[in-house]
Amino acid sequence: MPKHWLQIKGDPSVREFLFHQSRKTSLFDEQIDQLHRIIYTMVTVKGAFHIKAHYSSSQLTCWFYDDPFNYRVYIKEEVFKKGFIDSLPSLFYEGRQPRIEKPHINLVLEEFKRLRFADEQIYLRSASLNRINGMIGMNFSCDGSHYIEHNEFFQRLTEFGKIES
Repeated sequence: MPKHWLQIKGDPSVREFLFHQSRKTSLFDEQIDQLHRIIYTMVTVKGAFHIKAHYSSSQLTCWFYDDPFNYRVYIKEEVFKKGFIDSLPSLFYEGRQPRIEKPHINLVLEEFKRLRFADEQIYLRSASLNRINGMIGMNFSCDGSHYIEHNEFFQRLTEFGKIES
């Protein structure tokens, strides 16, 4: 786990054609607020400690407290299907103190939304949060990846394109 912001440049061929591409609306984009409510419930009530939202391909990859060595993938309509959240057992992080407190989860998710829609060419493709270790991961359309501790993430929002008022 990096102690400070870790930035990794990806495939140079992707960056070379960055301005010849644009974000296409996904199912997750169309229902992003509902998606984020589902993610919030999963990490606060259903025992998911690490979730990665693949906004571009509309899938969630989740690790749960009761089975941390295996991830589960939920795709597109499955996530929004009536009863999806109720089908998951309620679990809590026994003996663990999450580093990302509940009020900060929604703030992180709001920033993910902003970064997803901030620009049509440079946009968030996928993002993860790990509530136990406090890390946030983000992958952008330019094939760049960022791994950052959640408190530092909040301190450096201007470096992720937020315009100060």
